Amino acid sequence: MTWPGDADGDVFRRLQSHGFDFEKLYAVDYIIEFKDWPPPVQALADLRRNYQSVRVFEPSDGQNGYVQVTIRELVRYERVILVQRQLTNQMLIYGGVCDSWGVLQE
Repeated sequence: MTWPGDADGDVFRRLQSHGFDFEKLYAVDYIIEFKDWPPPVQALADLRRNYQSVRVFEPSDGQNGYVQVTIRELVRYERVILVQRQLTNQMLIYGGVCDSWGVLQE
């Protein structure tokens, strides 16, 4: 498999080098950061209307707070890019951006 030479492609190459099974379903966590904290109530309502798993992580130990949307799916480059773009487009009016994601290898 080959992926673009960007940060997301680097993650896919790292997963592959660790024997990641791209044919299994995984819980993929998409991280949304907001310009101002806490995020607007309407932003969270919009996310919860469109996604089953939405968790709010409050700031702690000097770390910024964020919202995590989890989707159980096959891990595919095009899909990860699409979901990040969709979440960013949906949250932009609230000062939110999704430009990171993660998956735990089971």
